[in-house]
Amino acid sequence: MKISIAITALGALAQETRLKIYRELVKAHSLEKQEGGLPVGALIKKLKVPPPTLSFHLKELHNAKLVSTRREGRSIIYKANLGTMEALVGHLLEDCCGGACGEVLTK
Repeated sequence: MKISIAITALGALAQETRLKIYRELVKAHSLEKQEGGLPVGALIKKLKVPPPTLSFHLKELHNAKLVSTRREGRSIIYKANLGTMEALVGHLLEDCCGGACGEVLTK
């Protein structure tokens, strides 16, 4: 992972509302199905965030490649991009402990 991408992702998560949004999307992630994710309305209800505020924060997470979107009818569904998070964690732990951390994370 390029350091500029890591900085963007870490910056996006370094804000309370965005971190809460990302955590909700991770909870809603489905490993069994491709669908997963949550519509904007569900995030508004769960987090009690005004729509314009939520939209701003979702845009930041999307720009950092931490969330992806898909359209279902008239709804936009947001889903945590676990690949980006996996790459970010891997980048952060790349050279620690002589590689031992990577072994622990893959177990």
